[in-house]
Amino acid sequence: MKNKNPETEQESLYKDLDQMTVKELLKNINTEDKKVPHIIEQQIPKIEKLVKAIVKKMQLGGRLFYIGAGTSGRIGILDASECPPTFGVPHDMIIGIIAGGDTAIRKAVENAEDDTEQAWKDLAQYQISSLDFIIGIAASGNTPYVLGGLEKAKENNIKTGSISCISNGLIAQVADHPIEVVVGPEFLTGSTRMKAGTAQKLTLNMISTSVMIKLGKIKGNKMVDMQLSNEKLVKRAIKMIMEELNIESDLAAELLQKHKSVRAVLLDHSAKK
Repeated sequence: MKNKNPETEQESLYKDLDQMTVKELLKNINTEDKKVPHIIEQQIPKIEKLVKAIVKKMQLGGRLFYIGAGTSGRIGILDASECPPTFGVPHDMIIGIIAGGDTAIRKAVENAEDDTEQAWKDLAQYQISSLDFIIGIAASGNTPYVLGGLEKAKENNIKTGSISCISNGLIAQVADHPIEVVVGPEFLTGSTRMKAGTAQKLTLNMISTSVMIKLGKIKGNKMVDMQLSNEKLVKRAIKMIMEELNIESDLAAELLQKHKSVRAVLLDHSAKK
């Protein structure tokens, strides 16, 4: 049954925003934002089960897909696109898909989220199978694009999760592992790019980071598989090697240039012990 009074559409707790000073606006927005982590904390037991289910699939060679529309879709793409440089994984291991295609990342595509069949068509381009895992992201909990994708996934024996910001949303009723982060009315009524967007981003941070750690993509607390795509990251890698091997920067830089990654340097060092 659909929630007829979704929390994301409820009236803001604040009146006359246009009469507030800049300081009042900022303080009130911040007051609302501070509620988000505490609400996510209540969902950790469910997020834990979701992470374990994803890890199980990915250990067998499966991939993780995010599907969403608008802000939710963009947040999924952001999280997915940051995993290769952070953890050194292939770009097709975690994939973000947005209603309306890549054009919709920068510019809204009219009615794209209302198509119940398009998400599955988009997923099918990746030869998706029961080895993979899909997370549907929709602040409203009812986005047709996401709902249709999750329903087809269920028909095809593909495990799913969902992240929404209302109670009893339709996608939560379909997903195997629903996460409902109900952050309440937005400061600006209905603007789910605010608290709801923050909640989705924080939740995805937790999910993808935990999954990558459990898949062995870090060492201790270091990103040993990160891609060395700029000078800042090269310097960070050199510092890691210096700390791990207790050596000077010149030698650390030489080893990094030779082996091309922090992990490779450390593995070579361990092999020579």
